[in-house]
Amino acid sequence: MALVVQSVKKVSIIGSGVAGLATACRLAAQGFSVTLFEANAYPGGKLTEFSLEGYRFDAGPSLFTMPQFLDDVFVACGKNPREYYSYQKIDTSCHYFFEDGTQLQAHADPQRLAQEIETKLGVPGTRVLDYLQDSQNIYERVGHIFLENSLHKARTWFTEEVARALPGLLSYGLFTTLNKANKSKLGEARLVQLFNRYATYNGSNPYQAPGILASIPHLEFNVGTFLPCGGMHTITRALYQLAVDMGVDFRFETPVRQIELSGKTARSLRTDTGLHEADCVVSNMDVYPTYRKLLPTVHAPERTLRQERSSSALIFYWGMQRTFPELDLHNIFFSADYRHEFECLFRTHTLSADPTVYINITSKYEKADAPPGGENWFVMVNAPANKGQAWDELIAQSRQHIIAKINRLLGTSVEPLIATEHILDPRTIESRTGSYQGSLYGTSSNNRFAAFLRHPNFSRQIPNLFFCGGSAHPGGGIPLCLQSARITAHLVVEQFS
Repeated sequence: MALVVQSVKKVSIIGSGVAGLATACRLAAQGFSVTLFEANAYPGGKLTEFSLEGYRFDAGPSLFTMPQFLDDVFVACGKNPREYYSYQKIDTSCHYFFEDGTQLQAHADPQRLAQEIETKLGVPGTRVLDYLQDSQNIYERVGHIFLENSLHKARTWFTEEVARALPGLLSYGLFTTLNKANKSKLGEARLVQLFNRYATYNGSNPYQAPGILASIPHLEFNVGTFLPCGGMHTITRALYQLAVDMGVDFRFETPVRQIELSGKTARSLRTDTGLHEADCVVSNMDVYPTYRKLLPTVHAPERTLRQERSSSALIFYWGMQRTFPELDLHNIFFSADYRHEFECLFRTHTLSADPTVYINITSKYEKADAPPGGENWFVMVNAPANKGQAWDELIAQSRQHIIAKINRLLGTSVEPLIATEHILDPRTIESRTGSYQGSLYGTSSNNRFAAFLRHPNFSRQIPNLFFCGGSAHPGGGIPLCLQSARITAHLVVEQFS
């Protein structure tokens, strides 16, 4: 049964990332008066875009799965999502390149994927299909619990859904690593590496992260990979327009300096323009600076704030002067020593000399994203969180390593084809988005209890303070941030009903 807010309440939201926008829309639909404060001059957080010399680039997330989570925001507001954005399903999830010369098209259709893997890697297709069935089972039995509920409310654990999930506890991979689970189920080294990659979807290390992350491939292969028409930034534009239509008041270029308290209640936000009173505050800001900068007098949850940060990214945006028919929307050039790459990221906090390189090319589907005869390359390697490394030197070295790898695996010379270049590194990610140390997903999932150690969607000390976004439950990435908004909005409505 729907909850009804008894009277109009003022909600102030800090940050207009995907979760902040979605939370604002959901609360406005429930009758709240919502004001959203954003330090930048634009909405979207990491999900932004820019153009350079005729090339358009999505600056942040490049993978779109679970579009129903986004559609649900519009439906909750009584709107038709197709009036705000549309999307298409992609036939090839990713094109993989291995150092031994193997190339593999990961078809989004499980049967075609199994046949491709059997042909290229010699692994029986039935083994791949069994793996994807296991992936689906894990997601359907425990994924809904993690993604649709607050793990930090006791009531979550006293449901029929949890009771049904408990008998299969040992089969969900909670007590092993993703790498060990994949080796046991898949065997073939290149195939293990391919499915180990899904730990990076929340910025983690497959040699440490729990095997339950094997549920992620289900979303990509059994459900599908999609691309919004117009590129990923269309998601931001659609949510922003929805928020405007729902009456959300935006205050751009208005960084929040402090959350002002009265006793144990959040009463207002302090900005350079003065105090802004609110009945409720939602922080879409990274939880670390929320406590350190906005709540300096509050006893911070130190155990949570000390958690290992997720990986960051080093991205080169290259406008290329020719097309590459052997490449697709998503492309991966794998490292020859995957384990060493993650040791560099999480143990020595540096960049591997042989990184796994991801190239996203939206102009494969959106022809206007590049001039005729060219392509817009989003070239990314996983990077460690910013701990004061000599980034200028690391970036220069990594650029050469990336170019050498692409040249080697494509049998070409790409550097003369780069017409324009822009770079995003952990320092600029941190300064532009407020993500502590430039981490993309808040904390990592490099231990079996990571999901429970992530910050809840509410404050245990301040009853009218809530949290959404990648650093809060359930985590980073577009689908999880949308679910974070759903959980947070429900908690707010529940409190004021």
